[in-house]
Amino acid sequence: MKKSQVIFQPSGRRGEIPEGKTVLEASRSLGVGIESVCGGKKSCGKCRIRIESGIFDRFGITSLPDHLSPFTEEEGKLIGEKERAEGFRLACAAVIRGDVLIFVPEESRTGRQVVRKEASERAISLNPSVRLFSATLPPPTLNDPLGDYERLVAALAERFGLQRPEIDYPALIGLPGALRQGNWTVTAAIRMEREILAVFPGEVEEAYGLAIDVGSTTVAGYLCSLKTGKLIGTESLMNPQVTYGDDVIARITYVIDHPDGMKKMRGAIIEGLNLLIRTVTGDAGLSPADILEITLVGNTAMHHLFLGIDPRPLGVSPFTPAVHRSLDIKARDLGLTTHPAANVHILPIEAGFVGADNVGVLIAEEPYRREEMVLIIDVGTNGEMVMGNRDRLLSASCATGPALEGAHIRFGMRAAPGAIERIRIDPETLEVSFKIIGEERWRPEVRLTGAKGICGSGIIDGVAELYRAGIINRSGRFRTDLATPRLRLTDGKPEFVIAWPEETSLEGAITINQKDVRSVQLAKGALYAGAKLMMKRLGIAKLDRVILAGAFGSYIDKTEAMILGMFPDCDLDHVSSVGNAAGDGARIALLNRDKRLEADVVARQVEYLELTLVKEFQEEFMAAMFIPHMSDAFPHLPPSELNT
Repeated sequence: MKKSQVIFQPSGRRGEIPEGKTVLEASRSLGVGIESVCGGKKSCGKCRIRIESGIFDRFGITSLPDHLSPFTEEEGKLIGEKERAEGFRLACAAVIRGDVLIFVPEESRTGRQVVRKEASERAISLNPSVRLFSATLPPPTLNDPLGDYERLVAALAERFGLQRPEIDYPALIGLPGALRQGNWTVTAAIRMEREILAVFPGEVEEAYGLAIDVGSTTVAGYLCSLKTGKLIGTESLMNPQVTYGDDVIARITYVIDHPDGMKKMRGAIIEGLNLLIRTVTGDAGLSPADILEITLVGNTAMHHLFLGIDPRPLGVSPFTPAVHRSLDIKARDLGLTTHPAANVHILPIEAGFVGADNVGVLIAEEPYRREEMVLIIDVGTNGEMVMGNRDRLLSASCATGPALEGAHIRFGMRAAPGAIERIRIDPETLEVSFKIIGEERWRPEVRLTGAKGICGSGIIDGVAELYRAGIINRSGRFRTDLATPRLRLTDGKPEFVIAWPEETSLEGAITINQKDVRSVQLAKGALYAGAKLMMKRLGIAKLDRVILAGAFGSYIDKTEAMILGMFPDCDLDHVSSVGNAAGDGARIALLNRDKRLEADVVARQVEYLELTLVKEFQEEFMAAMFIPHMSDAFPHLPPSELNT
């Protein structure tokens, strides 16, 4: 097969790529990060690249437009005439047919995400499943030639009352050396008083565990002492699977469309987890082998892809998972580089699109112990929700997509340095103030020049502020009668300038256009409609409390979210963010094994509401597309905020 030289700038990465591969596939092979929200389906437009034309002696190649496949109809829907003339293409559509020099613009680079999954301060009752037991054994003699394992078991029974725990095979192999090296004093790491995972010479004081939250976008790990419950360190990284698509549907589709898709997807997450393990232990002065237990949560698709289970049944009705119950699997069987005998406890899942992450939220927030009626929204790609109280709980998943996290937005981006995370618009002057990640002060308080795009919290602010300032109406349409240079037409379509070219690191202004507003309306409408149907099913007219969970939920302005209509009316003093509750649930399950039993019980008690089967969903969804809603009242919002 003929190969061509492909060079990426500004990274300088280069290599020989078989002709017939797309530029996106070439970038993956060469380790060049290019955004691909849709997973290469030619629908998101985030993978824009530019082919450089000419003879490049320093690289020894000639790069020409016809060294890529012809411009496609799909590209024409996402790339304007001006950009096309400048050589812009979609990396997922452009097939390599000769030597090419490719420039990846800043807005198309994946970059380093600002990961927002810090652990919350929570009081956790300590009862871990793995504990250390130190004992001094009588050495064998000719009169007492009892085997090393039996000798250890007898000492554990005498001192701690343990009833003949089994021993992991590698631990058995190392047992004679540990006993003699420790001069017959050893420490056994024992799980659930039933299995000896490891035997260490001498007395060992500390054992460590790791709680992991595998999110569609972000993976977070929390390193804890199993002796004291103390949080030792946290680490997080972008889920390496994002290169195959931002949401679970895109990743399931990738598995369907590519024979090696499952292998690549699972390999990516295992490699990412091992990197996280090395980093979090290294920062704490420990070794990956010091980790003796892992608890893990994730949505159902992440759960299946991590385990290597075919996720395709999740993508078609009735969306059946392979397993509901919790699982315990050896780390070595999963390819994780912790102590090989470490147990990986994976919390149970509720349904096809309500997974172990939602169960983590449940045991962290315990709505099943509350008398007040509470709505918990894990604001993310899948839009998982729980509503109810101690009498009854419902759960549902809304297909919000990644729009609320900045995807499917023309200038949307992940939460990374340079992303606009806060926006305010003066209703009188229509002037814009904004704050970017990495800067403490707002524009215009300080002159900002480094804006790269808008992240999720910024797009929620932006659309809510457009409505509050009267720039868009309740249906989301832009007004055309406003005298401001910020409201302009591009290719005959309205858009509002958030940051002028001189305030950005791009070649032009950062704007919010009509399509962006519609994308946010679709996402927020799905959330609101789901909540409204859950309220009807429970027979309630109002909510007592709203909890915004998830790393992203922590950065949403609750007032802007209610102006937008992301959830039904509630006293704003009773709307709160709790951070990464799914990760907190994983940490709770790591440190208190009783909570694992509780998770198993509550996962089966929650009633799952499949919104696609509820006939009123479409009607509720259409009403919820309005800002904040077509007819529902919001007595807890001042009339001035409702643009009526």
